[in-house]
Parts: sequence; C-alpha cells; structure tokens
Amino acid sequence: MIDAELWGSILDITAAVLLVLGAFLSLAAAVGLIRFPDSLARLHAATKPQILGLILVVLALALSLRSGAALLLLLPVVVFQMLTAPISAHMVGRAGYRTGTFDPDGLVADELQPDIEEAGRSDLAPRDTEYP
Repeated sequence: MIDAELWGSILDITAAVLLVLGAFLSLAAAVGLIRFPDSLARLHAATKPQILGLILVVLALALSLRSGAALLLLLPVVVFQMLTAPISAHMVGRAGYRTGTFDPDGLVADELQPDIEEAGRSDLAPRDTEYP
C-alpha cells in the first residue's frame, strides 16, 4: 500500500506535469494567433488548444489543492469556457467571412456563400479585396 507522503508526491508531480502541458498548449495557442495567416485559421488556435490548456491547468490546480471545494469552484470556469469558446469562434468566423479577411483558397467547402447569395446581401466585402 502507498503511504500518504508518497501519494502526495505522486499527486504533486502529476499536477506539475499537467500545469506544464497546459501552459505549453496556451503558449501554442498564442503563437498560432500570431502566426496563422487569416481569421478562419486563427480560430483553431484561439479555441482548441486554449480550452484543453485551461482544462489541464484547472486539473493541476485541483490536484495541487486536494480539495473538493476547489474543484467545485473551478468546474464552472471550465464549463463556461467550453460553452462560450465555440460561440465566440463562430461569431468571429462569420465576421471574418463577411469582411473578406480570409483566404478563400484555404476553404475545402464554402457552405456560407450560397446562403449569402440567396439572401441577396450586397454589403459584403468583395472577394478580391486584400487585407493585411
């Protein structure tokens, strides 16, 4: 059987590994936001590694504190991020599409263009507009 001191060391090491992994994913998300060329590509960097990094950091904090109350306080943070990140990414993606700040050659399928044409929207930026 594992004694309490060894168990505490195992939990501390696990928390440290999770914290480093979470920090690395958050750093990767930040680098992706800077490096990716257009708004649609940046959405992946803004949501996927950021959410997983946050989950790993919260798990590390919960393991480090070893408290059920702390876990109950941290759980809404993760749930709120998981609910709001896809919605905000969707809104940013739609705004980027409507302003033309994306690379149309990078799209596999353009499912929004027929809907916009059907709606008769003429206030959208033309496709040949160059954005920095």
